[in-house]
Amino acid sequence: MNITEIKGNWNELKGKLKQKYATLTDDDLMFAEGKEDEVIGRLQQKLGKSKEEVHKIISDL
Repeated sequence: MNITEIKGNWNELKGKLKQKYATLTDDDLMFAEGKEDEVIGRLQQKLGKSKEEVHKIISDL
C-alpha cells in the first residue's frame, strides 16, 4: 500500500488500528498532509515496531 492509498483510506485504517491496538490514541493516529513519516514514527514508538513492520501492519489491514 502506498502513501496515496493510505491517505485515501486513512479514516478506515485508523479505526482498524485502534481496534487492533487499544493503546493507540487519536493523537497517535493524527495524519497531516506531508507528515506521513511522523505518523509512522509515532506508531513505531507506541507499538515498539520497526518502520517496515509498521508498513506491513498497515498494508495487511
